[in-house]
This record gives sequence, C-alpha cells and structure tokens, in this order.
Amino acid sequence: MPELPDVEGFREVLRSCARGRVIRHVDVRDPGVLHGVSARRLRDALEGRRFTEPERHGKWLLARTGGPTLVLHFGMTGQLVCARPDDAYETHDRVLFTVGGDRQLRYRDQRKLQGLWLADDDRDTARLLDRQGPDALAVDREEFDSALSARRGSVKTALIDQSVLAGLGNLLADEILWRAGLRPTTRASDLTEADRRRLYTQMRRTLRSAVSAGRVPPRDSWLTGHRDRPDPTCPRCGTPLRRSRTAGRGTVWCPQCQGNGS
Repeated sequence: MPELPDVEGFREVLRSCARGRVIRHVDVRDPGVLHGVSARRLRDALEGRRFTEPERHGKWLLARTGGPTLVLHFGMTGQLVCARPDDAYETHDRVLFTVGGDRQLRYRDQRKLQGLWLADDDRDTARLLDRQGPDALAVDREEFDSALSARRGSVKTALIDQSVLAGLGNLLADEILWRAGLRPTTRASDLTEADRRRLYTQMRRTLRSAVSAGRVPPRDSWLTGHRDRPDPTCPRCGTPLRRSRTAGRGTVWCPQCQGNGS
C-alpha cells in the first residue's frame, strides 16, 4: 500500500513529467476511479490549463493548476506513471493526462479503492482534507506530543490513524516503533515524555530515509527487510519476531527490543 514516501515519489513524477505543461487532453478510460466528478466535467475543468507545483499532504497528492486542483489518492495499488502518448496502455491505466506534445501522465490502479477528485478552489481542497491530521513529515514536536497524548488506544493505532497523523501506514508504523523500542500495544496516553521524544526522532529519521528511497525499503538493517520472511528474526538482536494484529492490521515486532508495556 502506498505510504507517505511512495506518494512523495509520485509528487516528483508529477513535477518532473508535467509541471509547467499544458494539459492538452484528459482521457478517462475508467470513470470508476472518479469521485464526485464526471469524466466530461473533469475534461472541461482541466484541458487547456497548466499543471503548477504539486503538493502532498499525507497520502494525498494535490495537482494544482492555478484554478481547479486535481486531488489524487492511491489506495492500496495506485501509482502515477510518466509515459509517452504512443506508449501501449497497461490494463490498469485508468485516467491519462496528455501534457505538452510528448508526455502523458497516467493514473494506474489495479484495485480502484480510491481515485481522483476535483476541487474547484482552496476551500474545496480543504474540505476534502478536513479529516486529515498534520502531515507526518512536517509535524512539529509540540503537535506530535499533543496528538499522541490525547489518544486512549494503542500507540500503533494512533500512528496509522490518518486523523492523528497523515501519511503513516502499516510498514512505517512498525518500523518506527521498532526503532524507538516501543511495543505496538503500548497505550499512547501512557508514553512518557522521553518515549514521545524518541518516537518523534525515529519517525523523522525513518521518513527521511524512506523518502530518499521512494518507498519503505526492505533493507537487511530494517525491520521491513525481515518481516515477510518465513521465520523472521530481529535485525538488531536476532530474536524471533512476533506477529500479531493491531487495529486489524498485521503487526510485526521484537519482544526483546520492544519489551515495554503489555
């Protein structure tokens, strides 16, 4: 599932492929990915406009045009691809934006769990994002502490709740908690100031590395690089990793390195 680093990578695809280019044609091959807008209205609103500097908030990508904003969410299987107009279509290419004369931005998604919205103005954009918490890459320490200390559930549940922090998903949450030495089931409200400081520091470090890689990288030195092995062990201490479920999500953790809490 695309998380913040993946969407930051899609932002770079949009910027390098389409920024400053006129949207010459919008081809909606599957209107099932459109939300609250018809294919005709999408074409009428965007054709002839020019993509400006894109933005990201959490897992949402904002493709601005100086007028309406195209808002994209990638669900579990979505991606953004830069192609040429004469390149063969992939089966799951849902919406194509021909920009300039030689490039085509393609929204590709197999499962179609999210999709595209059209925001007419900044107020409309804010309405679409009004349930999102602060962006996990931009949140300051004070906001972070305030968001976590107010939660009654587990710290992992808080981290993956987009209304608390926008952008973290299952892989990132497990990776950050492992690095911070905190058990996923620890109550967020029970974290000490030192716990929250360590968690914030490790979140920032993990996100910076993952954004540079364009994904949550399955490196040998990362928990992510071990979690899907048949008999996974902790890359730090060699202890067999535990598997459980938190907030309905598969959770991997080390009972030795994350030995706090219950």
